Amino acid sequence: MNKTAPILPRRAARLLTLLPAAALVAACDGPLDYDLRGQLGGFSTAPAAQSATADRPMPDSRGLITYPSYQVAVAQRGDTVADVATRVGLTPGEVARFNGMEPSDTLRKDEVLALPRRAPDSPARSGTPEPGGVDIASLAGQAIDRSPSTTPSPGSVTTTTLQPTARPADTVQVQDGPEPVRHKVVRGETAYTISRLYQVPVRSLAEWNGLGSDFAIREGQYLLIPLKDQPAPTATAAVTAPGAGSATPTPPSATKPLPTEEVAPASEGAGPLPTVEVPEPTRSSDAALAYPLQGKIISTYSKGSNDGIDIAGKPGQEVKAAEAGTVAVITKDSNNIPILVIRHSKELLTLYINVTDISVKKGERVKRGQPIAKLRPGDDAFLHFEVRSGTESLDPMVYLN
Repeated sequence: MNKTAPILPRRAARLLTLLPAAALVAACDGPLDYDLRGQLGGFSTAPAAQSATADRPMPDSRGLITYPSYQVAVAQRGDTVADVATRVGLTPGEVARFNGMEPSDTLRKDEVLALPRRAPDSPARSGTPEPGGVDIASLAGQAIDRSPSTTPSPGSVTTTTLQPTARPADTVQVQDGPEPVRHKVVRGETAYTISRLYQVPVRSLAEWNGLGSDFAIREGQYLLIPLKDQPAPTATAAVTAPGAGSATPTPPSATKPLPTEEVAPASEGAGPLPTVEVPEPTRSSDAALAYPLQGKIISTYSKGSNDGIDIAGKPGQEVKAAEAGTVAVITKDSNNIPILVIRHSKELLTLYINVTDISVKKGERVKRGQPIAKLRPGDDAFLHFEVRSGTESLDPMVYLN
């Protein structure tokens, strides 16, 4: 008995030394981290690597950063909204409204302003100009800016001749690679909630958008979401030369013939075929807009490059109002091409370009389908037709079909 007594204290001591480690392992929520990089208090670089973001692209001499779908402008020290808009060639009113600001508001250095449309002389997505070289977005934006209030009444737009915009010396370069998400701030959001939503560091969000040290944002502000650092390309599998890979199996049809099958002629079927009544094709009469011209669509809508559709027709063919409304603008561009704008509601506008013999007057009420003009004579007899909500272009086919 005396010889075995010391064994028990040694076993108890060994168990006591294992208890803290067992308790620590039991306290872990996940699996045991054997290399001590995460679960047991060790330092882990995995979260930092997953949230690392790339640097914001450098703006050009006008402060523009151009992506395939949109542009943003970067403010310089002491700039106002009007200064930035003038520098990129847009009207201060439309830039201020798009960002929920006033033209006289002062901006921080490197603060980002979203542009409601492409700045003049910026390359469109497809690089093809609009028919006749008409800047329709500028027409709609300037027409609303000249109205006496933010809710213009029918016929309150002043008729004027558009002047060509001066071309800057340098060319605009479209950014390569992925395009950042452009997030519009809604009430109740903060920089911290947005950074958690997109899983990017709030400091990167501030650097990309020129936020202040308090990370303050405003309702209606557009924020660029920083792009994540792209992982290094992984090694691709080795490509074997033709004939050096595994053997191609022989298809079953090459070794076993298909079974013969006797098919009775259709005339020997059971009874006459049922008759199916197919209704005549009709166009929905409750479409939001009617076609202003019957003809072939030769150019479809592409936001940023062609903000409407082009309908081919015959010289002198009648152009009709797509919907009832009030004639808001009758003007011409720098190439003396007539432009007709009809306002249908507070925001909805339709534009008719490349017409002649306009038979309505500014401020006149028109009905749906009423003749308003004719196609111009010559080889380029087509109608450029646009639908706009304020200054934002919409796809006309959504309203015509």
